[in-house]
Amino acid sequence: MKRDKPTTHRAPQGAPTRRAWLAGAAGASAAAGLGLQPAPAQAARQPTQAHIVIAGSGLAGIAVAHRLQGLLDGAKITIIDAKQVHNYQPGYTLVASGVWPVDKVIDSNASLQPAGVQWLREMVAEFDPAANTVVTAGGQRIRYDYLVVAVGTHQDWAQIEGMDTKAIGQDGLASVYPSSDAAVATWAAMDRFRQKGGQAVMTLPSTPLKCAGAPLKMTFMVRDRLAQAGTLGKSQVTFYSALPNVFGVKAVNDNVLERWQALGVQVQYTQKLKAIDIGARRATFVNPEGAATEVPYDFIHVVPPMRAPDAVKNSDLAWKEGPMAAGGWLEVDKDTLQHRRYKNVFGLGDINGTPRGKTAATVKKSAPIVAQHLADVIAGRVPGEKFDGYTSCPLIVREGSAMLIEFDYDGKLTPSLPMIEPLQESYFAWLMKVRLLKPAYMAVLKGRV
Repeated sequence: MKRDKPTTHRAPQGAPTRRAWLAGAAGASAAAGLGLQPAPAQAARQPTQAHIVIAGSGLAGIAVAHRLQGLLDGAKITIIDAKQVHNYQPGYTLVASGVWPVDKVIDSNASLQPAGVQWLREMVAEFDPAANTVVTAGGQRIRYDYLVVAVGTHQDWAQIEGMDTKAIGQDGLASVYPSSDAAVATWAAMDRFRQKGGQAVMTLPSTPLKCAGAPLKMTFMVRDRLAQAGTLGKSQVTFYSALPNVFGVKAVNDNVLERWQALGVQVQYTQKLKAIDIGARRATFVNPEGAATEVPYDFIHVVPPMRAPDAVKNSDLAWKEGPMAAGGWLEVDKDTLQHRRYKNVFGLGDINGTPRGKTAATVKKSAPIVAQHLADVIAGRVPGEKFDGYTSCPLIVREGSAMLIEFDYDGKLTPSLPMIEPLQESYFAWLMKVRLLKPAYMAVLKGRV
């Protein structure tokens, strides 16, 4: 498939040059940016013969494995996951909007495994916490002394009648979520759409969502690509949210809506995507009363409802009541990330049934806490450090400009860089997104920060 070369970006008048910016940004990042200080020097490692199983080898699983190696001496650590490719998922929106080539988001999982950690290349099919056992898809029963659940989310495409992820890239169908291939196909669909313009439909489900800023970024970028192509005047971008808002943090929600109003982006609330006719390019939305509306489109970005993978959802590890029970999310204490009933189990990353925290930035701050808490439990200590729910969203608002939004469980903005106002767009925040966050991600993954 022919692909546009990534755009060469130039700083607007008055902005620092690339060389000067990178020199300053590197120092700022090391000192303060996004909390990316070097990891503190470790005390003597704690001796133990414990067997620790980590379910999942995404950012969360590998990052905590590195951390545990630095804290424990003699522990047997087993990572269980069949994935051979490690995807830098925060980069999917850049691929899907034509900014990055796809090779920037793909790594070999084997090359990222910590030395000395056993990697069992199967998926976990069942959790049996009463027996301290996991069962793999191949039928192996693996006993553990301690367990870290880091299996991510399940994209529940089955809730959307007629949806076929294999068709992404065709007939105006797009989604940044399924895979790096889908991100490439989404850019192909967006690129074709912007040449002619027309009706763009952007969607948001009502479930907890990994990278809840991605649907907003894609909306901003579709509108920007239309403007660049000169087809905005004969186009309309409409955002259909299954919720009464577009983002769960009020200050961010209000800011985005104000921007969209100025940009001509329309919003429809409490409209859930129920079905899609890909060939006919028609989407069906339903409101809470069940009334259906059929909407034609030339381009549609579909965001799937999300829930816990079946292995967690169908186990005793899942929430049994409350707002997280329907999705089967992992029942952890939001402050310690320790399971509320099985004290030798911890959760990390997107699987956690917590008020917020399904981003890579959340793992940066929570992985050291989970590792330390697990070491504390091994030593007979009570986990004491509290995780505040830190989440970060570099929110692209157009090519060359973004907002760096950071917040906690309470939805309070928690900016870490004094030179960036969280609700003001800047070239600096854009360069953070496209140049610095991938190296920062890799440093987190390897336990270096």
